[in-house]
Amino acid sequence: MEQDQMSVSTPERHTPSALPAARRLRRAASAIVGILAIGTVLAAPPVAALEAGEPIRLAWVEGDVAGLSTIRSPDGKTVIGSINYHQRRRGQTIRIVRTARFRDGSSDEDQVEARVGDTLQTVRGRSIIRNTAGVATVDITIDIAAGHITGFSGLGKERQTYDEHVELTPGTYWGPLVFTVIKNFDLNATDERLVFRTVVATPKPRVLDMELERKGNTVVRRVGENIDGVNYFLRPTINFLIDPIIQAIAPETMFVVAPGAPPALARFEGPRNYQRQPIRIE
Repeated sequence: MEQDQMSVSTPERHTPSALPAARRLRRAASAIVGILAIGTVLAAPPVAALEAGEPIRLAWVEGDVAGLSTIRSPDGKTVIGSINYHQRRRGQTIRIVRTARFRDGSSDEDQVEARVGDTLQTVRGRSIIRNTAGVATVDITIDIAAGHITGFSGLGKERQTYDEHVELTPGTYWGPLVFTVIKNFDLNATDERLVFRTVVATPKPRVLDMELERKGNTVVRRVGENIDGVNYFLRPTINFLIDPIIQAIAPETMFVVAPGAPPALARFEGPRNYQRQPIRIE
């Protein structure tokens, strides 16, 4: 789940538009690739497609960001909550806290720490889901370097605790980092697709590979303005038809992104969390 935020990003010396062509040329494997320009042959260095779990390359500089967003019902007619977003950068480290609060008293909170530079490398984080009484029903802590996930889900007799050692890499993204992946899509995607690793509460924490696909243009209509946007769809890369748990948490999720420098999130439509409550964020 992502939110529309006022970005203070600034461009670096990347040329994202040239990268997809370089990736296509790379498939020639042993062939020597060149570009003929004004009578001069210029070598085109191969650009490797990212593997799931590999840190994405950053086209934009991440800085201090704060903002509020509105959470609506799926039809967009009713306001059901709001998102408070704070991102703070100190040196090469960014710390993000994003809290979604709902009118019924429940909330979802993500805390993330990551290193930024040429790439985005996640360090650690925590995800908390609270019920209408404000009591945590899911609380998971993720330590990337240690490959360690701890926490619990459920209350009373249904409570389960977790202390798991799993394979995690700095290219593992969840919560507020998902839109950072989308924002840098052009610099990392191959054939309009980008796969990244994530940790999802189902409520048991699971390590999954997710695929982002860019597909088609749309218009987001708001009072007083129409916003041209591009659709991005997010789904697990495994065959979720044979996994009932994944099938339960993997309804279609869509981001509408307004192109720009940097790109901006215009709309999110998808599930709030593993309980599958559909929401819209604008």
